[in-house]
Amino acid sequence: MPPETHTLFEGQRLSAQRRDAVAVVQLFNPPLGCMDAATELELLALLDVVDADAALQVVLFTGRDAGVFVRHYDVGVLEQRARVMAARGMHFTLERPVPEAALHRALARIEASPRIFIAAINGTCMGGGYELALACDLRYAQAGDYRIGLPEINIGLLPGAGGTQKLRRVMGDAMALETLLLGRTYTAAQAAKAGLVHASVDDVLAHALAVADGLARKPQPALGHVKALARRAGQGDLAEGLANERTLFCDTMVSVTALQRMAEMNAGRRDISDCELSSPPGSAAP
Repeated sequence: MPPETHTLFEGQRLSAQRRDAVAVVQLFNPPLGCMDAATELELLALLDVVDADAALQVVLFTGRDAGVFVRHYDVGVLEQRARVMAARGMHFTLERPVPEAALHRALARIEASPRIFIAAINGTCMGGGYELALACDLRYAQAGDYRIGLPEINIGLLPGAGGTQKLRRVMGDAMALETLLLGRTYTAAQAAKAGLVHASVDDVLAHALAVADGLARKPQPALGHVKALARRAGQGDLAEGLANERTLFCDTMVSVTALQRMAEMNAGRRDISDCELSSPPGSAAP
């Protein structure tokens, strides 16, 4: 029996349906599907709703309209902002960092959240759209000949919402630098091979929902602790990371769910290797 759904959020740039412990968020802005200031503010508003719902375990982003996840940030909006700043004679230096905008705050909240965020990329996903996907924990792409990546340098810009810092996590330093410098974009299959997405699949929404349902059955606080530890791995002192791991391991040990599941395993009623999702639907595209 399919899970019941109800409306969690309804805006002008995104809407969300609650599906048991999973929030399915649709992004839209016809006709082109670009991100803009309204998208940024609605992302923050959505996260307020998500954070207020303790039972939600997973948030899944996908595009509402066929062939587009988020095309990129609206370049018309960027040009207008740039002309205003240039007319004011504004200059920028690393000694005076620019404050975070709504998009930066939203992406930081996604990364820091104990919930798991999934990008089900169903079409064109470049610039700010792919930076949203990079902030997510898991990324899957619909098989097809659309483009994924960070091509900002081709119009004289650079990724401004984390792309230069985060692309190396999924591609490695050398490939990330080359991709950023050349402004290269990838098809879904190429993106999977290069590491920009975890897989290119025949039905991305079905695949992502199967993964989301499996994750929703994983217990907290272990799920959130694993995310936090893995995201910080390699970014600081190893000894500190190992100390955090030891501490959070003990925190999971005393949780009600872990105590129950360990008892079930020791009584022969649970298999530790059962991940509850051995093969999500949607085969990997060649």
